[in-house]
Amino acid sequence: MKQKRIQDYGIKIGRLPSGPRNKITDVAGVQVGHSTIREGKNRTGVTVILPGPDNAFSLKYTAASYVHNGFGKSCGLVQIDELGTLETPIALTNTLNTGLVWDALVQYVIDRCTADHVPVYSVNPVVGECNDSQINDIQKRAVTAAHVQEALMQAGEEFAEGDVGAGTGTVCYGLKGGIGSASRVFEICGQSYTIGVLVQSNFGSLIDFSLNGMPAGEKILAASKEGMPGPAPDKGSIMTILATDLPVSCRQLKRIIRRTAVGIARTGAYTGHGSGEVMIGFTTQNRIPMNSGLISQTIIPEGEINPAFQAAAEAASEAILNSMVCADSAAGLKGEMYYSLAEFMPLFIAGGV
Repeated sequence: MKQKRIQDYGIKIGRLPSGPRNKITDVAGVQVGHSTIREGKNRTGVTVILPGPDNAFSLKYTAASYVHNGFGKSCGLVQIDELGTLETPIALTNTLNTGLVWDALVQYVIDRCTADHVPVYSVNPVVGECNDSQINDIQKRAVTAAHVQEALMQAGEEFAEGDVGAGTGTVCYGLKGGIGSASRVFEICGQSYTIGVLVQSNFGSLIDFSLNGMPAGEKILAASKEGMPGPAPDKGSIMTILATDLPVSCRQLKRIIRRTAVGIARTGAYTGHGSGEVMIGFTTQNRIPMNSGLISQTIIPEGEINPAFQAAAEAASEAILNSMVCADSAAGLKGEMYYSLAEFMPLFIAGGV
């Protein structure tokens, strides 16, 4: 069944057009896969983002990362910042499974490179996380290497959003969070390019929630449903993954991914003390071969970068809303209910949002 996303409610975020899927996979070659765990008190999983179909270790991607607030347990960001490259898929999971997913990605790269006759003596897996312990019994550490492998095997251009994969147990603005995505198409120097964003949303206080510029949190609280928790402090995290086909340097890419923080702020967050806002980005242009000689790259003029900034902000904002409206309501471990944003959308459609 086709999921109902925020644009299906007649809500248009920003001014730029979306790509055909309005997902990160509108960037050619990018694939996303999930493995979802719903067993007993475990509500968690893994989401993987493959930057392309070929071997990223032998033909690396120009990449960048940015930590807006560092309350997080991500892996691989130090080397991305130092070398400006991505050499593995990006995996998202829960906080206490970060190391296990890292280990599974190491094995994935070894297996892939063995098949391709590429020697591997060091590898930099990239893993992001959110703490899903309000819904998931996180100490059980339910994610295994088999789940990572399942997510990799299921990766494709079409993928579910909401409470799936790494978003199964997350909470966003006191409502059910999850995995969300969006894309924007724009022109630079007469050429058309795409930016796609995928988020794992697990942040914010409901009282601060804003829907397309309208203060929405108070309205939702006034229409509170049974078992719904009251306003809580802004804490949690959001992982933001940005893909593009724009020819940029790693430095320019870092400038672009920082603008996803604008999209996060547009949904109401102010980046609380306990929140981890981590952004990772890559471009499918300007690939970097192993053991190469001199490398020539094409990059956009610095003064033409504004459309990419706008695209990053708009796509991030919409991806967050998609993560919430596509999620099903879920019970917390203490019996509280985290409702889907979809449950409250009639309040805002009637108001002409």
